[in-house]
Amino acid sequence: MLSLKRLLDRSLTAQATLVFVLGLGITALFRKDEHPAIWVFHSALYTGAAVAFLAVQRRRAARAVGTDAGGLADLNRKIRHHEVPQDPQEQAALRRLVAEQLGQVERAGKWLPYWLGVMGLVAVGMLVLGAVSGSLVFPLLFAVGVVMLCSWVLWMRRRSMDRLRQMHRALRQQ
Repeated sequence: MLSLKRLLDRSLTAQATLVFVLGLGITALFRKDEHPAIWVFHSALYTGAAVAFLAVQRRRAARAVGTDAGGLADLNRKIRHHEVPQDPQEQAALRRLVAEQLGQVERAGKWLPYWLGVMGLVAVGMLVLGAVSGSLVFPLLFAVGVVMLCSWVLWMRRRSMDRLRQMHRALRQQ
């Protein structure tokens, strides 16, 4: 399992394969009546969009830090495992990465209340539509799903901020 996680961290091809297989399964699940070639086409389309997004994001982060994609994966692993490198150049790259990621999370935090508000309005709208139509099962499940998604996003954001701040303090002490 550890080698699979490391492979997914480092390889864009492995990530693309995973996205393709998941997209194919989800497309097949929701579009049972369509031809399997349509499933493959939709999955390839989703994979292309995801890979383009990931490649641009990786290139931007690697350029800001001054390393390649593999080095970026190693630095992110060190942040996750609270490892402070001994090499001064690697410490400088890690400082830049931590500063970049903290800035991104803080900038995204401005929009978080708006996103949560929109998600809440969508959930309430679904509940109202369900009450009007007389079927509350799907709207209730949707509202629970929205609450779980929003809770997960908030938890992951807090966890990421804690890790980045802890690494920032550890690098400052070095």
